[in-house]
Amino acid sequence: MNIKLIVGFIIGIVILIGGSYALLNVSDTTSKIEMSENVKVATGVTDHDWGTIGINDGKVNATYTITNEGTEPMKLFNIETSCMCTTAQVKVGDNTSPEFGMQSNSQYTATLPPGETAEVIAVFDPAFHGPSGVGTITRQIMVETNDKSNPQLVFTAEAEVVSEVNN
Repeated sequence: MNIKLIVGFIIGIVILIGGSYALLNVSDTTSKIEMSENVKVATGVTDHDWGTIGINDGKVNATYTITNEGTEPMKLFNIETSCMCTTAQVKVGDNTSPEFGMQSNSQYTATLPPGETAEVIAVFDPAFHGPSGVGTITRQIMVETNDKSNPQLVFTAEAEVVSEVNN
């Protein structure tokens, strides 16, 4: 009986140590992206105001632009939003990323050639939070880049969410 307990304890410790080691060594491709002085981010308007929108009027979107004014390809990665009610995608040419939201953890990386422009498409669902979501909202969309002087871009979107829009 004591031997079974000791063996069980040892197996448990081995599983715990092995699992911890595996979690600490998960490879993250975005951590391998090299920053560059030859990538230069230029953005268009970084703030969007949807104005007054009704909670039940459906999703609204905003599009922001990112241009690579450098001489090397720009990497766009770790796309994330500040709330689950908002998603974001990156579009480079005909390629559109998956949707990303709050606390997204993705291996996705978009490559933007020199001289090209990408779009960041944000979608906000005013009904996501239900009746408690009425009021002024501000959401952020974050995108990381390999531009050494501008490693994180932050875009914002605002609205006044109301129960009904009076026309």
